Amino acid sequence: MILSYFWSILFISLHAMVPITLTAVGEIVGETAGLFNIGLEGILLISAFTGVMGAEAGGPWVGLLVGMGTGAMIGLVFSVINTYWKGNQMITGIGINLFAMGFVAFGLIMLGAPGFHAVSSSARMAPIRTPVGNLSPIILLALVVPFGVYWFLNRTRAGLILKAAGENPEAADVAGINVNLTRLLATTFGGMLAGLAGAYMSISWIGSVTKGISAGRGFIALATVVFSGLNPLFALLGGFIFGFFQSLATWIQNLPGSKAVPWQFISMIPYIVTLLVVAGVIGRVRFPKALGEPYKRE
Repeated sequence: MILSYFWSILFISLHAMVPITLTAVGEIVGETAGLFNIGLEGILLISAFTGVMGAEAGGPWVGLLVGMGTGAMIGLVFSVINTYWKGNQMITGIGINLFAMGFVAFGLIMLGAPGFHAVSSSARMAPIRTPVGNLSPIILLALVVPFGVYWFLNRTRAGLILKAAGENPEAADVAGINVNLTRLLATTFGGMLAGLAGAYMSISWIGSVTKGISAGRGFIALATVVFSGLNPLFALLGGFIFGFFQSLATWIQNLPGSKAVPWQFISMIPYIVTLLVVAGVIGRVRFPKALGEPYKRE
């Protein structure tokens, strides 16, 4: 009995980990280059919606590609505004979030399903069947991506260029590095991973799209970035911590007698834990010196 409970919590944890981990790792790449994007919540929401549209038109893999393309496009627009046009990164991110709320709500109305749209069975991603349970293929990808990004940032020349663009863009420019292009590519990649995370939620995990499907995960991903100290491997750990406590909250809600406590309070558990974890590391994390500052060539 205890073992079955353990496996149940573990599997929910793995599924809940994916959007946080992928989004946080993508944001780490962008912040390493000097741009921070608080519009991750909006990217998750929009890509979850467009991913479903793509999946119902051409199948689940097409849906994932559409979601990734949506995230990459939003990341590209964000980076153009804040590199070449010297915009305010905070305001741009808020604008993405506000646009997403209206766009998805309106899109669901146009589909004839205000607030909720169930994904057809043919559009849902088939899980990988294992002796201990079913796993989404994206879970395996989410476990591999942090290691690949960690290797890229710390073992390649391109990773060094990325760090130079965020730490000392003037010196990087003198060395012949195109700072704005580097930042643009980094943020576009980050948006692509967030788009994949959004499409995963609707197509592979939840099986529906709602106007609140992101449920604060974009902001939790930002908190995970702080917790990780821009280390993708710690971002994987942070994503699993959130996923574990989210699955634990779900398990508690199904226990006999749990109805005595409002479900809203139980659902708060993973968010409270995230706040406590971030509060414990805030102030100790060192971010790139030029983070958030548009580079203006003298």
